[in-house]
Amino acid sequence: MTPAQPEGRPTLVPIRGMQHPIAQVEPLLKTELLWKVYRTGQVEVPALQGVTFEVLPGEFVAVMGPSGCGKSTLLHVIGGLAQATRGRVLVDGNDLTAMSDAERTKLRRHKVGFVFQRFNLLPALDARGNIALAQHIHGNGFDPHRFEVVTRMLGLTERLHHKPSEMSGGEQQRVAIARAIINEPKILLADEPTGSLDTKNSTLVLEMLRQLNRDLGQTIVMITHNPEAAAYGNRIVHMRDGVIVDGVPEE
Repeated sequence: MTPAQPEGRPTLVPIRGMQHPIAQVEPLLKTELLWKVYRTGQVEVPALQGVTFEVLPGEFVAVMGPSGCGKSTLLHVIGGLAQATRGRVLVDGNDLTAMSDAERTKLRRHKVGFVFQRFNLLPALDARGNIALAQHIHGNGFDPHRFEVVTRMLGLTERLHHKPSEMSGGEQQRVAIARAIINEPKILLADEPTGSLDTKNSTLVLEMLRQLNRDLGQTIVMITHNPEAAAYGNRIVHMRDGVIVDGVPEE
């Protein structure tokens, strides 16, 4: 399938310091017999049931499955937002399951970027403030060069002084992507990033994610139930009932 090219799509340009990763033997992300069980009173509900899979540096992996299959839970666990019941999660060689909450927070801050369906922008801040805040939270302070390159790359230069309520859904998601990559994370995790967008803006966002991966070498894991969105990845992993049922490489 060749997605339609939307008019006026911003052209991505390389970011200084971001290059295609050198081939590595070790995966950037690895899970080993990963379980996540939720408890409600005396009832246990397994959301993940022994998930084992790997993501190599520079891959764009789409995790696809119906609602309730465990794909969002998987994203939260590998991103350190939720603690596994048992099993292991390794991100860039760091075992999340052996870390304290504070240690997982530090790892997320320095190695993981997140893009969510609902954007999660702060309504009181304009686009500039939402993106710059991520740099300050990272701990290295505001980097004007990095900020200028990322916002220009995502076509946000003319929208920086607009608040979320003054932007379209596609513009808000571009701000969210800029916020997620501003600190050059090792891996970008996207949870249904086009779930709240119309077809035109969905295509725009997916094209940007694909170019981030192909042109800049950004490793991406994207959760989706939409086969058209999954087609933008170079590998599709299917989930059902808390387990991975296959992984199909791109032709």
